[in-house]
Amino acid sequence: MTCADGTVFDASYRLVTTLTNARRHPAGALVSLYHQRWEHESAYYALRHTILRGRVLRSGDPAGVEQEMWALLTLHQLLRTVMVDAAQSRPGTDPDRCGFTNAFHAARDLVIQAEGVLPEAPDPIGTIGRRVLARLLPPRRPRISTRKVKSPISRYGERLAVELGVDAAA
Repeated sequence: MTCADGTVFDASYRLVTTLTNARRHPAGALVSLYHQRWEHESAYYALRHTILRGRVLRSGDPAGVEQEMWALLTLHQLLRTVMVDAAQSRPGTDPDRCGFTNAFHAARDLVIQAEGVLPEAPDPIGTIGRRVLARLLPPRRPRISTRKVKSPISRYGERLAVELGVDAAA
């Protein structure tokens, strides 16, 4: 494996897990699941940053927050379904290459322009699917980096906490 700095790592890893049945849970399958975790994190990113654009939910009461979350999750799932259907319409296309942002913008444009809402002839992949297929992303490389916290839990450094006489662990 070639690391980000160009060095080659050819040693083996030792996998530590609580799954003790190696026949039922082979190490290779567990490693591939680790890479899939990155895909799930990308999906959460799409939900938080693409649909909401970093905004907080508008609702002020618990029932409204629940309704808004269900609406966002429904939109997310519908767009993901369209993306998978579009990828499956073109043999050999990995659904991971379909960009969520492209699908979201295509759906938004359809609503704004009210264009193609009621097509005359049935279209198996539709306008959103065609736009996604026209702008496929490059194939993804397997993620090999460890999970890192990008932002600190506290915006104040430990040195500042000591100077102020505050317990940094609290």
